[in-house]
Amino acid sequence: MVFHRQLILPAVRKMKDLEKLLGMNYEYIVLLDSHISQVQNVVGMARANGKKALIHADLIEGLKNDEYAAEYLCQVVRPAGIISTKSSVITKTKQNKLLAIQRLFLLDTSALENGISLLERTKPDYIEVLPGVIPSIITEVNDRTGIPIFAGGLIRSVQDVELALAAGASAVTTSDKELWKHFEGRA
Repeated sequence: MVFHRQLILPAVRKMKDLEKLLGMNYEYIVLLDSHISQVQNVVGMARANGKKALIHADLIEGLKNDEYAAEYLCQVVRPAGIISTKSSVITKTKQNKLLAIQRLFLLDTSALENGISLLERTKPDYIEVLPGVIPSIITEVNDRTGIPIFAGGLIRSVQDVELALAAGASAVTTSDKELWKHFEGRA
């Protein structure tokens, strides 16, 4: 199941990359590194250009990543969704009826098992699995949770994207501008 007709969720770290992305045919974008003083303006700029921003709450400088920060982001900044590793942020995001994306770093079997337990409690709308270059793990998480998956981290080639999608990912998050161009308009 493809995420809103997008195989790629372009992830931006710099304003100049955001400016390029605003002219592309992606509806949903991911905002990574940001500063609390800029995040509302950046989301507003994206919205003004027909984009729906997914904010990575863990990467906003000057904002403690807790349920109060999530409430602020949901009520004041109003992105389309929030990505976080924190269960309290995911819970608060869901209460505010925004897309809640639980980010999981799957470093070993213990992290996988702990992540699955966490997902059973938080029930996010989506899971972002990192690294996204391990197709068998994408399939396993998908099979065990039934929650749609975004694959991210270490995605470096068209083949990496295609393997993640074939393994069951709904989309791939990447900051690689060449991959943005390659997959633009494809679904």
